[in-house]
Amino acid sequence: MMETLKKTIDLISSRSRKAGAKLLDVSSKDINACIREMAGLLKTERGNLLNENEKDLAAARSKNLSPAMIDRLTLSDKTLAAMIKGLREVAGLVGLVGQTFDSRKRPNGLTIYKTRVPIGVIGIIYESRPNVTVDAAALCLKSHNAVVLRGGSEAFHTNTALAKLFAKALSRRGLPVFAVQLIPTVDRKAIDLLLAKSEDIDLVIPRGGESLIRTVVEKSRIPVIKHYKGVCHVFVSRHADMKKAVNIVVNAKTQRPGVCNAMETLLLDEKLPDRDKKTVLDALIEKGVELFGDSASRKLCPGMRAASKSDWYAEYLDLRLAVRVVNGIDEAVDHINTYGSRHTDAIVTESKSEAARFCKLVDSSSIMVNASTRFSDGGEFGLGCEIGISTDKLHARGPMGIDELTTYKWIVEGNGQIRT
Repeated sequence: MMETLKKTIDLISSRSRKAGAKLLDVSSKDINACIREMAGLLKTERGNLLNENEKDLAAARSKNLSPAMIDRLTLSDKTLAAMIKGLREVAGLVGLVGQTFDSRKRPNGLTIYKTRVPIGVIGIIYESRPNVTVDAAALCLKSHNAVVLRGGSEAFHTNTALAKLFAKALSRRGLPVFAVQLIPTVDRKAIDLLLAKSEDIDLVIPRGGESLIRTVVEKSRIPVIKHYKGVCHVFVSRHADMKKAVNIVVNAKTQRPGVCNAMETLLLDEKLPDRDKKTVLDALIEKGVELFGDSASRKLCPGMRAASKSDWYAEYLDLRLAVRVVNGIDEAVDHINTYGSRHTDAIVTESKSEAARFCKLVDSSSIMVNASTRFSDGGEFGLGCEIGISTDKLHARGPMGIDELTTYKWIVEGNGQIRT
């Protein structure tokens, strides 16, 4: 059994490497046509996709998976429409592959410059969300990369159907059909085997819960780009416009609480009037949010539960929220840099100098000024969709689109020069 699985992973990896090499010689026009073909297939194959998704949903319900997990797993007309829109946006983007930059002329006559190239083969390991299958495949293909997909077992039927449609789109447009491959098993040993294929796969991007991502990082022989969790903050300053503050705070926590860019800790400026602090907290309570606070915030809401130190680190992914009153922007920044996850943090203020200080000092991949943390997303950033969000500092940071799936190589042009 293990030998058979190893042969499968070896074959998939080898095919991906060869497909990635072929993509170097495929025009952007043909790739865009393929992505648009996939968008059309999502529309015409809607019925079959929803049937396959229902198989996964039925299994999820029988296993009593959480509502948040089932929400991520569900394909709906709205979800499909968003996927189609994302594909068309990706097809319309201008990619960097082939562009030259950083050119210089040396005294010996050599012309030296960099040219943008794809990374090669990307491995994506992810949970639940079937839209990741489409987003990841489209972004990798757009940037001339081959991709190996390993979705979660809970979405196996849906992911299989989507991968088959991508293969059909590739075939119809004359592109290498193995440029997009899904590992055809739910056996977790397949992940370990995939993570050992450093000779074929250039980069791994895990998407899912913290335990999955940490497991991938620990086992991978391949470079990994990731974020472990999203402990996102909103700091409401004494200089805030309170109408903006209430709307931003409520949206950041309640619009979709089960995702990584939802707010998990609210920081309120000590010098904000108590009535304004209470207005924000009451708006959250009205939306069904359970609050865990420090002593200062509990004085404003006597029924609020006490927060422990672990709450400052918590990624609730639910209608629960930690609340702390801080002494101005410097204490807010210190709290965020101490307990945050370098994902996304926001300030609500009308002071330009305060906003600039927050942006300068908070060590996170995305900073929001007078806007919800929920905008930390590839689609919202104009990337079409995203391959993931990185809180790393090397190569890519924040929402990753097609540009982040490229690297460069040096080109040296001479006329017979030799080094003496």
